Amino acid sequence: MSKNKEGLRYPSIDELLHNIDSKYKLAYAAAMRAKIIRELDDSTIDAKCDKPVGVALEEIKAGKIDIDFEK
Repeated sequence: MSKNKEGLRYPSIDELLHNIDSKYKLAYAAAMRAKIIRELDDSTIDAKCDKPVGVALEEIKAGKIDIDFEK
């Protein structure tokens, strides 16, 4: 798979908000998942992005991450 050449436009915030209904929740989820990816070198997909936050966002977009936010 080719690496991301779109920079910050990929994955699109509009596409990501189909999976998580809030930008704040999305930022929190991506940060937490990126921390795990960075520490354990653990990804569930073959990502286009090189950086952990980008990989986390791609995983969220692909529906590979199940996040439960307490209310």
